[in-house]
Amino acid sequence: MQKRYKRLAAFLFLLFLIAGTWHILSGKTFRTSEGQVFGTTYHICYQSSQDLDADIRRAMTEVDEALSMFNDSSTLSAFNRGEETRRNACFDAVVSHALEISRITEGAFDITVAPLVNLWGFGFKHRENVTPQAVDSIRQFVGYRHLSYNRRQGLVRHHPHVTLDCGAIAKGYAVDHVAQTLYKKGCRNYMVEIGGEVVTCGKNPNRDRWSIGITRLVDDSTGINTQLQQIINITDCAVATSGNYRNFYYQGQRKVSHTIDPSTGYPVSHSLLSATVIAPSCMTADAYATAFMVMGFERAKHFVEKDNQLKAFFIYSDSKGTLQTWQSANFPH
Repeated sequence: MQKRYKRLAAFLFLLFLIAGTWHILSGKTFRTSEGQVFGTTYHICYQSSQDLDADIRRAMTEVDEALSMFNDSSTLSAFNRGEETRRNACFDAVVSHALEISRITEGAFDITVAPLVNLWGFGFKHRENVTPQAVDSIRQFVGYRHLSYNRRQGLVRHHPHVTLDCGAIAKGYAVDHVAQTLYKKGCRNYMVEIGGEVVTCGKNPNRDRWSIGITRLVDDSTGINTQLQQIINITDCAVATSGNYRNFYYQGQRKVSHTIDPSTGYPVSHSLLSATVIAPSCMTADAYATAFMVMGFERAKHFVEKDNQLKAFFIYSDSKGTLQTWQSANFPH
């Protein structure tokens, strides 16, 4: 009889634990965190029993202190001034990955493009008088091979005039860093978006995949265009888009794009107008999206078709000037 009571008590206790666990899980509400950072906006949705806004902001601050070109005290700014810098985990993670992407893309992605970006007026300095002589002079110290990275020394500069612009990968890394912060806090369902770059994990509040929009191609330097080209439903991956439809200016009748080809020193001028990439991490997606904008449509398409880990959606202009789209076979519908 006592054994039967003990078994019943154990069973009831197990039911109590299961019920209590379900109550705790069901009590995790979806929360949002929104604001401005890095000169853009962010929108974050996550499921948690606690408010993690302070942790989110702290993660963003860590990225700013490591990689901001506009923060004079950042690790990146100190490196660009040629100063001795203390090792920084965020900085090391980004520059080491950037050099790997540079190698794979044969220099289409290159964080040493900073002086050319400044020359054309898209960096942290005012636009200068652009002449062929100025471009040729600067190109002498642009190239990822002027850098090397190892775990013991960190990033090593092999030319004294090399400076870095991590703008094409830092925002993606910031999304990853915030996502990792949420994961470490026990979140398993979340969406992190900063300036259009996104990481998704688990389910949305409707217990479904996350719906992410790809912006329709409209010349819009104000950044207020919200028309969508396509909506994709994804989870457990990252999305980044690069395009020449927002960051540009006109020089006479000529439209000057913010995407600079490191090999020529000039803004790109080809048929590829927008590249959206899905990858395991947002900094990877961010870097490849920029690399594809440098490569142009045909070369980028060929690159994606050889790498089944990447998924891409391109908007390009055909020979008649008509907008067309192309997506890899594995791109979600």
